[in-house]
Amino acid sequence: MRSNEVDPVDARLGARLAELRAEHGWSLGELADRSGVSRSTLSRAERAEISPTAALLNRLCAVYGRTMSQLLSEVEAEPEAVVRSTGQPVWQDRASGFVRRSVSPPHAALRGELVEARLSPGADIAYDRPPVTGLEQHIWILEGALEVTAQDTEHHLGTGDCLRLRVWGPTRFRCTAPEGVRYLLAVVRP
Repeated sequence: MRSNEVDPVDARLGARLAELRAEHGWSLGELADRSGVSRSTLSRAERAEISPTAALLNRLCAVYGRTMSQLLSEVEAEPEAVVRSTGQPVWQDRASGFVRRSVSPPHAALRGELVEARLSPGADIAYDRPPVTGLEQHIWILEGALEVTAQDTEHHLGTGDCLRLRVWGPTRFRCTAPEGVRYLLAVVRP
């Protein structure tokens, strides 16, 4: 690599550090006061003009309340553009009759994912809380029928219907079709 080229990991890391500072509403001066790192060093790290040292990252992680592993996982390499069918993980809950294919698996660099789900006839799954409060979900019925209860409201969905919601509390998914149901779930982190 030529000396004037920016390392892609440093560029993503710098961008993430700038995002974190903005999320907290801090100026460079405020972050410098909180971390004990000079404004100029922080600025140069955010612009990827320097490669941050482990000590610098440790100070910033302490201020942002995350581990270095968490921070670095947030800037992993860009995800593969194509997820082949053979690379889509499938998980099955035999007790409830739920099969879940991660069509577009989660990735630290992306906020959304796609899941193909299947429920056996009569399957009834209740979740006492969302995995992430305020999670955005789009449930598109590909085949069959599904009853979804969210925020004390029942939604009866048939083939082709799409339910859009943010999940704030308990939810319930019940297959009401004698042949089962297959649906696509688009999940977007807040």
